[in-house]
Amino acid sequence: MQDLLNELERLYPDAKPALIYKTPYELLVAVILSAQCTDERVNKVTEVLFKEHNTPQSMLLLTQPELEKYIFSCGFYRNKAAHILSASADIIEKFNGEVPSTLEELRTLAGVGRKTANVVYAVAFGGDAIAVDTHVFRVSNRLGIANGKTPEKVEEDLMKAIPQNMWSKAHHYLIWHGRRVCHSQKPDCINCTLKNYCKFYNEKRD
Repeated sequence: MQDLLNELERLYPDAKPALIYKTPYELLVAVILSAQCTDERVNKVTEVLFKEHNTPQSMLLLTQPELEKYIFSCGFYRNKAAHILSASADIIEKFNGEVPSTLEELRTLAGVGRKTANVVYAVAFGGDAIAVDTHVFRVSNRLGIANGKTPEKVEEDLMKAIPQNMWSKAHHYLIWHGRRVCHSQKPDCINCTLKNYCKFYNEKRD
């Protein structure tokens, strides 16, 4: 396992979130918007949205239909708008307007799922957490370091397999590997330097 992590670290030494944000609240909103949407698209939307609405207080000046117009191109805009407004209200009412810094409190916010809470906790507050998005789910199962059919089970497997102080970094390594090499439809196995460790490649070759 350590050899695999070392190689991922060599490949992606500067791996970090592609989402653009300045505060924990901006990150929270961006992560909610990123569900089944590219980070590039989210960054274009938040560049406009955050000019006037980058705090929970200013976000709640918008009605849901008004927010939907801002985020329409991110897809699932009705649900995402509802989640952003619900979470913003909880931040004001329960946490004095500040995004909570613990995993447990983040997960209590209305509209905030486990993956979103894990990302904000790890990225904004330096916590140890593994958020399982589609890239992490796919790559970790292919490599054989997880064997789960749900994000929760994959998260559990990764937490057992990876040292805790590497959880957040490994999350980013797996995302970048999924984007650059281990694509969903046509993984570039021939040029992948992880193939010797990879369950998917070795089973396919047998």
